[in-house]
Amino acid sequence: MSYELRAIATVRCERTELIDDGWDAFESRLELAADIPSEALAGLESFSHVDVICVADRARDVPPDPWARHPRGNTEWPLVGIFAQRNKDRPNRLLLSTTEIVRVEERRVIVRGLDAVDGTPVLDIKPVFHWSGPRTAVRAPSWSDELGDTYF
Repeated sequence: MSYELRAIATVRCERTELIDDGWDAFESRLELAADIPSEALAGLESFSHVDVICVADRARDVPPDPWARHPRGNTEWPLVGIFAQRNKDRPNRLLLSTTEIVRVEERRVIVRGLDAVDGTPVLDIKPVFHWSGPRTAVRAPSWSDELGDTYF
């Protein structure tokens, strides 16, 4: 089964290297594609956060990369499957980031905390509602907290 997707926007930012940490250090602009009208952003300024779905177009497909690995190659962390981590090298190269809206302009959304580099295709932008996040306590292993210490 396959699906055809199109980019509705492109990430524009100063970050060009595929480095995993420090994503809060800069703002990113989600610039709408030419065929997306500016009214698609109407009302978005009322929200504080959006979920941004991107294509990791410079990542490697899984497989041939392993279906299980040590996150970031750190052998002090456990060997875990691809679905137990958020690495960019994924079966469908999809990225999901919950980002803070800095401001909304006529044809772009300025966000902070987007873990995507300049030129990354954006597939969708969805507002974060109070009820759309986890409704119960989040549980995660300690290695993931260590990984997150410098991520943003």
